[in-house]
Amino acid sequence: MTVRPATGTLRSEAAFERAKLVTPGGVNSPVRAFRSVGGTPRFIASSSGAYLYDVDGNELVDLVCSWGPMLLGHAHPDVIGAVADAAARGTSYGAPTLAEVDLAAEIIDRMPVEQVRLVNSGTEATMSVLRLARGVTGRDKIIKFAGCYHGHVDALLAAAGSGVATLSIPGTPGVTDATIADTIVVGYNDRDAVRDAFTSFGDEIAAVITEAAPGNMGVIPPGTEDGIGFNAFLVGIAHDHGALLISDEVMTGFRVSRSGQFGLDGVRPDLMTFGKVMGGGFPAAAFGGRADLMQNLAPVGTVYQAGTLSGNPLATTAGLVTLRLATQEVYEQIDRTAAQLRAEVRAALAAAGVPHVIQNAGNLFSVFFVAEGVTAVPDYATATQQSTAAYAAFFHSMLRSGVYLPPSAYEAWFLSAAHDDRAVNRIVDALPAAAAAASASG
Repeated sequence: MTVRPATGTLRSEAAFERAKLVTPGGVNSPVRAFRSVGGTPRFIASSSGAYLYDVDGNELVDLVCSWGPMLLGHAHPDVIGAVADAAARGTSYGAPTLAEVDLAAEIIDRMPVEQVRLVNSGTEATMSVLRLARGVTGRDKIIKFAGCYHGHVDALLAAAGSGVATLSIPGTPGVTDATIADTIVVGYNDRDAVRDAFTSFGDEIAAVITEAAPGNMGVIPPGTEDGIGFNAFLVGIAHDHGALLISDEVMTGFRVSRSGQFGLDGVRPDLMTFGKVMGGGFPAAAFGGRADLMQNLAPVGTVYQAGTLSGNPLATTAGLVTLRLATQEVYEQIDRTAAQLRAEVRAALAAAGVPHVIQNAGNLFSVFFVAEGVTAVPDYATATQQSTAAYAAFFHSMLRSGVYLPPSAYEAWFLSAAHDDRAVNRIVDALPAAAAAASASG
């Protein structure tokens, strides 16, 4: 494909103005609006491998990867071919298919779950799994962590990260006090706060829900104390009080390893949520867990959950092909590329004298533009102290050089198996100028 250098956004500007007439804010998910970094969002016309092509004719190395799903790269021919074949047979049946059974079996083979239920989005998975946890335990309260984002479920938007943090909304209008009355919010990696919550409300807590490795306040891995990881601590204290642990692996699942964060730390939660990679770029998600818990769902149990498009044949086909192609070699390649880029970013920022912290969970990583002397970002409170102005300057410099970063300082960077030497070299070449821009911002 012939493209011109990234020099302007005239067509994107016109598209954005038109979009704002018909869609609130001109976007269908808030972070896409570039509010955190300023400027005009790029409207994308097509994609291939490691690249996006915008309506202005620019080729952009993509470090968003549709916020995670594109593990193999964009428009992988095997995925596209399988989906085309599936579409030729019909796009939705409202009835069971073999593809949804095969996808469920693939998830169970990789993850510590015995049964799964397919849904359409991570938000739907989280909403459903909370209902299940409450239905099973007969309890109402949920512990969640500040900065962990579990979709736009009313009860979990208190102190959420991601888009809520990007737009500086402390929760959101439209969520009633009654809705969040049973949500207990504590600081991530704060074990004493978790202990205090169980001391105060132990027999009322149905579950603790956590991102397996948070990536929606920037990447903040679970900490370790006395040789015990934070996720292991959570499952232990939850079980001590008759509660469940829900591990949200919508982001990390099938991305940071074949078996997600579970494949890295080995902690077995009671219930889990999945999304993104398992849909291969289509709207698909799932929740799962022990069979004795999942059997409480209708039609065999009394906890109701349903969805017209759940298990959609196109989405299940795309997800199944993606997972089957996501071999150990793919994960090792992405891990190597991520490690290389972390080192290159660190070197460029250090050379420009920019205070920063780079943190990762497997191949997910993010850059925090912190104050001088800050050496780690363990929680949301610390993450919010970073310089979003420095990130915005860094972001736009990279964009001018043809590299598309997440348009928010509170997001993870994503790579794919398609990020080859050409793509990596373009990223590396853009870093010195971006580091200089970040340095000049403050």
